[in-house]
This record gives sequence, structure tokens and C-alpha cells, in this order.
Amino acid sequence: MTAYRLVVISAGLSKPSSTRLLADRLTDATVRQLTAEGREVDVQVVELRDLATDIAHNFVTGFPGPALREAIEAVGRADGLIAVTPIFAASYSGLFKSFFDVIDPDTLTGKPVLIAATGGTARHSLALEHAVRPLFSYLRSVVVPTSVYAATDDWGTTGDRLTDGLPGRIDRAAGELAGLLAGRAPSGPAGGGAAQEEAVVPFEQQLAALRV
Repeated sequence: MTAYRLVVISAGLSKPSSTRLLADRLTDATVRQLTAEGREVDVQVVELRDLATDIAHNFVTGFPGPALREAIEAVGRADGLIAVTPIFAASYSGLFKSFFDVIDPDTLTGKPVLIAATGGTARHSLALEHAVRPLFSYLRSVVVPTSVYAATDDWGTTGDRLTDGLPGRIDRAAGELAGLLAGRAPSGPAGGGAAQEEAVVPFEQQLAALRV
């Protein structure tokens, strides 16, 4: 059975970081739900803190270094993405945005993406909806309905009768991503997600169809 390729983008700056911790929990939940259905998953984690210098050089030179090129190619081959950023000044981090700025805009077209973020206070939770989700919508990704925000106080909470705690939100978002992946054929070992060539319909034939 061909395994699904899941790429996890973590933009945490410290080591260890709550951003990476949230990314790991989302990854574990997604893999668990897919393997429960008998599906195999290959996971690759991209730590953006390790690529910060390469990303800056890419903006200046126009060419990615080997490590950045490998990360970009991994995103292109991926069947699905988990993208997690810390929230700074009510938006995604500059490092997170810069990574997606150096990727060809068509790379993420139609690709399932689970978005998540961490921050010190719950007041920044809507940054996922007014900043992160529009970014991936612009890139024409298929973003799962549930975004996951983890404030400092969320770790270890179980929620109440009206709201889910962090574990519940993680499981729900992971289930949505797993469902999208399960509806797609894995990209396969050779490839990587390369789109099949579209059949070209001659212009005269298109005009004839309009006259019918």
C-alpha cells in the first residue's frame, strides 16, 4: 500500500517550543486516525527555525540553499500539510510567512491543510481566521474547517459542556484532515504530487460546443 505523505511545518523559534508540541500532537492524532483505517502515513517535519538563514538568502539571491530546496520539494510532494505558527502582533510570524513566500504559489493548489497556532493569550485566537486561513485560501489550498489555537492556559484543559478543550479540538481537526486525505489517492513513491497533464481542447472545438 502506498503511504500518504504528511508534511508538518513548525515555525516555533525556541527549542523546545509550544508550537512544535502542538504540531506533534496534531500529527499524532492525524496518523492515529489514518492508521486506524488501515492507511500508512509517512511524516516529515520541517522546522523553520533551522531554515531562517536560507530563507533570508533566498529573498536576496532568488535561489534556495540545499536544505530549503529539500523542504520546498517536500511540500510539493506532500499529500497534506499541518502548518503551525506562533502568533506575534495578532498575526502569523514573519518566518512562517516568509517560508510560504518563497514557495511557488501553485504548489499548494488543492492540497489539504490543517492550520494551527500558539500564543500567550486566548485573545489572539482569531488570528487563525483573519490571517492564517486567508493566506492558504489565497494559495488555493483546501483548509480544514477546524483550526486549532493553543494559548498557555489551554494545555491540559478538557473544556466544558459548551466548548471543547484542546485535546478535543486537536482530534476534531485531525479527523477532518484525515478525512480529506482518505478521499485522495496517495501521490506515490515516484512523485510526488505532479499533476497529470490536462487534455488541450482546440479552440474551434470549444466554439462549436458553445453553438450547440
